[in-house]
Formats: sequence, C-alpha cells, structure tokens
Amino acid sequence: MPWLKLLHISAVIVWCGALLYLPAAIAAGGRRSPRSPRHGVLRALFTTVATPAALLAVASGTAVFVWQGPLAGWLIAKLACVGLLVVAHLACGLLILRIEGGRARHGADRGKCVAVEMVAVLSLAGTAGLVLWKPF
Repeated sequence: MPWLKLLHISAVIVWCGALLYLPAAIAAGGRRSPRSPRHGVLRALFTTVATPAALLAVASGTAVFVWQGPLAGWLIAKLACVGLLVVAHLACGLLILRIEGGRARHGADRGKCVAVEMVAVLSLAGTAGLVLWKPF
C-alpha cells in the first residue's frame, strides 16, 4: 500500500507541475508562427509527460480508494477538484491544437491561458487542502 500511495503522489506531482507550466508556455508560444519548433515541444510535453502522469495519477488514486475502502465527504469534494484538474488538462490540449492549427489569437488565447492557470491553481489548492485537513 505505501508503494501505491507513493506512485499516486509522484504522478500527481508530475501532472500538476505540467499543468502549472503548460498554460504559461502556451501563452508564450502563441506569439510564434504555427511552424515554430516550440509548438512541437508543447505537444511533446503534453502527450509524453502530462497525459501519462494524469492517467497514472487517476488510476493509482482509484486503486488507493478501492484498497482503503470507506467513502467520506471530503473524498467526494476532492474528486470534484480532480475533475476540474482534468478539465484544465483538456483545455491545455485544446489550446495547443489551436496554436498548431494557426487559429491562435494572442490576446484571446492569453486570457484563456490565464483562466486555465487559475482553474488549475485553485483546484490544486482545493485538492491539497481537502487531503491534508479532511474537514468532513
């Protein structure tokens, strides 16, 4: 069980680190041409680091839940926060596709990146708070 929790925490750290970095990198990358090599780096980070870490975090978190058993109110709230992290993850992928397709508009996409960043930060803070304090 400790190894499963370690795997879960490690995957969450990598996933959330990528979610905190990606919106800023997308906002900075939106100013370049669609053929810029940086866009390939964004896609690679998203597909080879962030997405596998997200899948591993969700799978190992599910396994921890199944192994430990009881369902508490804080866990339901935590899963809602994790759902918002998944939405932020999907939004990052959509923004990368917009840049690659040449449909990015610097001002509008920068605002979207800020919104995605805020959702990620608030969801991450909510998740950490719920896990550490287990208020209900």
